[in-house]
Amino acid sequence: MMEIKLKPTLSHCIETVAKREYERVLSILLKRDQEDTRLAEELELLRLFLESADFGRLRGLSEDLLIDGRNVEFTLKSIDSPPGYEVGINQSWNGYRQTVVECGNPKK
Repeated sequence: MMEIKLKPTLSHCIETVAKREYERVLSILLKRDQEDTRLAEELELLRLFLESADFGRLRGLSEDLLIDGRNVEFTLKSIDSPPGYEVGINQSWNGYRQTVVECGNPKK
């Protein structure tokens, strides 16, 4: 099972952070002489997320928390059922941590 952590900020939303991570992983894979299955799986998970996530909803959830001064971290985990991933939203403030997990939301 692949797991990726993405940390949006007020200046970089979850979609931007995911796109940058996708580009970073792709660049590493293209520079390598040998195949790296772990990085290939990470790239595929990011691709699925970028193609099917409801970024408006995710952005709204994270921006409200960030404005309130909370730390936000999205955790993508690969799963066997469609859409192929689940999203965990971790928020923390004043030493308290809360996690919300949901299946991926295909675009409608």
